[in-house]
Amino acid sequence: METRRIPALLVASSFLFLAAPAWAQSSVTGVVRDTSGAVLPGVTVEAASPALIEKVRTTVTDPQGRYRIVDLRPGTYTITFTLAGFSTAKREGLELPAEFTATVNGDLAVGTLEETVTVSGEAPTVDLRSPAPAGSPRFPRSFPASRCGARATAASAASAIARRPPTASTALPRRSLSSTA
Repeated sequence: METRRIPALLVASSFLFLAAPAWAQSSVTGVVRDTSGAVLPGVTVEAASPALIEKVRTTVTDPQGRYRIVDLRPGTYTITFTLAGFSTAKREGLELPAEFTATVNGDLAVGTLEETVTVSGEAPTVDLRSPAPAGSPRFPRSFPASRCGARATAASAASAIARRPPTASTALPRRSLSSTA
């Protein structure tokens, strides 16, 4: 019986030793504010260290400006705070021991926004001397229904204009063909 207890005790104690590195995990927490003291939600917070397997852990501040990065290995960290429209802030050389929660608050100042717009091109050349073919933008093949009551082709619109009776402003003076004696 004594021989059965020794392997069971060894297996149980090995689980304790394997779990020990998980107990040594630390974290970084804090609040991010602007220069007026207002909290900033949506700030990206990065913890970078060679001690991390993935090298960088990232989180985003909540609506109250709070953040928390957990399960960090002991080591030296750089904490970076970034948000569009604000200057980036860094805290370098943060020594994080085992089983410790460091409070690192971030203060972001309003940054400068730079934007460059480049417009280039030439004005299109328009030939006003030669007639435009039917279907070109200057003389379309059909007109919208709102102007003619129905879809009409360019030829039918031209013939309708030619058949239109003259108005007072466009009529030529008429001469009488009868002679009076």
